[in-house]
Amino acid sequence: MQGAIGIHHLGIAVPDLEAAAETYALLIGAVVDHGHDSEAMGTRALAIRTPAGPMIELVAPFGTDTPVGRFLERRGPGMHHVAYEVGDLAAECRRLVAAGVEMIDLEPRQGLFGMQVAFIHPEAVGGVLLELVQPGEV
Repeated sequence: MQGAIGIHHLGIAVPDLEAAAETYALLIGAVVDHGHDSEAMGTRALAIRTPAGPMIELVAPFGTDTPVGRFLERRGPGMHHVAYEVGDLAAECRRLVAAGVEMIDLEPRQGLFGMQVAFIHPEAVGGVLLELVQPGEV
């Protein structure tokens, strides 16, 4: 299969994971499924499940010198990325690179929650950061 299977999750950058999780619980009945810290990415994340729709990934930086930290400094809290699940991430990366799509990751790398991930540059998608994921644990 070529292309996305569906939306896997919505990534939202926040300065305080616990406060954001409480807000989503109050507003839409979201429940924290599990969390993950990544020293390599400089982030802490919570995967929260919603009554309907894709998972929400709340992401907070360890500091300001990380991609999410810089995002929060420039733009404040909010929508960070949309993640699409694919069946064969390595093949999708090769296909997109061959098509001339500007990629942040030319090949899959380890992401949060045991997933393999690759990001497509926002300039290739009208200003939206897209993440392609091949799930592991989640």
